[in-house]
Amino acid sequence: MVQSLDVLQETPSQTAGPYVHIGLIPTHAGNPNYYDEEIGLSPIEDGAEGEVIEITGAVIDGTGWALRDALVESWQPDANGKFAGQEGADPKVTGYCRFAADAESGEFTLRTVKPGRVGSRYGVMQAPHISLWVVARGINIGLQTRIYFEDEDNEGDPVLSRIEQTPRVQTLLAKKTAKGKYRFDIVLQGENETVFLDI
Repeated sequence: MVQSLDVLQETPSQTAGPYVHIGLIPTHAGNPNYYDEEIGLSPIEDGAEGEVIEITGAVIDGTGWALRDALVESWQPDANGKFAGQEGADPKVTGYCRFAADAESGEFTLRTVKPGRVGSRYGVMQAPHISLWVVARGINIGLQTRIYFEDEDNEGDPVLSRIEQTPRVQTLLAKKTAKGKYRFDIVLQGENETVFLDI
């Protein structure tokens, strides 16, 4: 028997926020020293090989507002396209980071190295990219997407080439704003909605 949807309502504990920050990035939530060491504070250490870049952006809702409680995790290879743990990978690059939007502006900044091209299991090279997982209040299941770069050769990337509505590929491209600086907004719905991946 199917229950009417107005009988059982979603509680805050069934969404990703606002509690997600307390457990994942407690210092950001105002609870410093909760863990001996928070994980994912930076994807790189000083001395990492490659071009150090900054990606700034915001998670934008359907009304055009930046979500000030968004939390994002990123995964990426090093500048040579190798992931942490692979033979020959840069030991100064974990490739993993966990960061939050600013509580006032809704802006986030990811400081990292520009990733290299990565091979796939079918031998096709993937364009340089950073994988993202996005959560916030009201997002019940984390959203998966990627950042590609407008100043890289993205031709033939196996993910981008599967997007049937080719104009939407632009929603996955970080725009270069200055040397070593990029802008990448994640639009949840409406015009210019970011392509999200079913992973």
